[in-house]
Amino acid sequence: MARLEAQLAAVKAETAAEAVEFQQAMTPPDASVQDRTYAYVSVVEEVAGVLTISSAAAGALVDQSRRICLFPPVLEALSAGSLSWQHAKIIADETDGLDAAGAAGLVAHFFDPAAANPARGAAPGELLPSRFRAKVRGWRERHHPDSIEKRHAKGAADRRMEYVPDRDGMAWISLYLPGDTACAIWNRTTATARGLQGPTEERTLTQLRPDIAASLLLGTGQVAGERSSGTTAATASTTAMGKVPTPRADVLVTVPVFSLLGATDEPAVLDGFGPIPASMARRLVADGADSFYRVLVDPRDGAPLEIGRKNYRLTEAIKRWIRMRDTKCTFPGCTNRTPDNETDHLQAWQHGGTTNVSNLAQLCPKHHRLKHHSQWTPDPATKNEPPGWTSPTGRHYKPEHPDPEPSHWPQWRGPEWMSAAYHSGGARRLAGGPPDFHYMAHSPGEDALLRCLHSTS
Repeated sequence: MARLEAQLAAVKAETAAEAVEFQQAMTPPDASVQDRTYAYVSVVEEVAGVLTISSAAAGALVDQSRRICLFPPVLEALSAGSLSWQHAKIIADETDGLDAAGAAGLVAHFFDPAAANPARGAAPGELLPSRFRAKVRGWRERHHPDSIEKRHAKGAADRRMEYVPDRDGMAWISLYLPGDTACAIWNRTTATARGLQGPTEERTLTQLRPDIAASLLLGTGQVAGERSSGTTAATASTTAMGKVPTPRADVLVTVPVFSLLGATDEPAVLDGFGPIPASMARRLVADGADSFYRVLVDPRDGAPLEIGRKNYRLTEAIKRWIRMRDTKCTFPGCTNRTPDNETDHLQAWQHGGTTNVSNLAQLCPKHHRLKHHSQWTPDPATKNEPPGWTSPTGRHYKPEHPDPEPSHWPQWRGPEWMSAAYHSGGARRLAGGPPDFHYMAHSPGEDALLRCLHSTS
């Protein structure tokens, strides 16, 4: 049935795109821009009438259909029923704003196994649409012709709050903010909500979050129902009105090493959010947070190099490594990225399982319980890949892969020339870089990376 729905969606998309082509063919070559615009609007209104949908919905359908028809591999997958309309729409949305070469490269990455760097793991149609969008957006951010710094600056200028009344005396409040600030707000309300939960608290976590946000916005800083001690949400000082405090992140931030050095503007990745500008990552490193953990990425192959840490307890280091490798709950289709995910032994300890990264995986509480009370069976993991899963009916689900790529090298030097030329009071100058470009190694891992670059150059 799902395949039939996809095949029908492909026919509808082709028909909508052909309707526009017919109208364009009938429009005189010397027609004015206004005439061409009205001719296009006429087609959209006709589609809206035929399908009994709004003009806006018809316009979106026509635009998405035309973009999908530009990419034969996507249309073929939709026509074969191996890709849903939701997945196809994601390609249409995420290629919007890319030039022809960039859009073709994105499609080839996910749909052409013979591409130079094809996507690994589950096929697009086998991924939950939200997970597929996250992977597509991650690729798009890295390969967009305009830097993420430039696009982020425009987005930050468009920040706003919106208010929409709803039925039953309810309403929606939404904030359009820089990603690190939004992520920090979510983490703070979640942590505070969990601190308030107890035997006498009747509100659910979902109900507590808006109560906390409303109390913080309308009150004096004390959350309604919050205990006077034992929670991090009570404000110890007052922030000047209108000044956004530095987010106290409690997530991993994966930073390409040259972005951290300031030599490139390659995006970093904020756990639970996605790609962020390099300047935002550097600010998080500089301003810091007690629970912030930096992950350095080797510029040669994109592999994780080191997890920044505040202590050396092995159990915590392993948990962070698993979070970095898996990025979310590894159960098929689950999108849970919260810090409450649990590190589970794939092969139980009592059955001979070991405590190493190849026998550990991240699971949310729900799917952790399901694993122990059903026949869902995980595959072995590897150092760099999370496990796949087999359902009780025998259907196998491939693992999702983060698809790391080699970092961007600075324009002033490539990997064949990169070296750490000399030490001077703990500071290190990168040979071939700008004359005043120095870098202080913050950790043994960073120092080892510079030595490694020196040896390979």
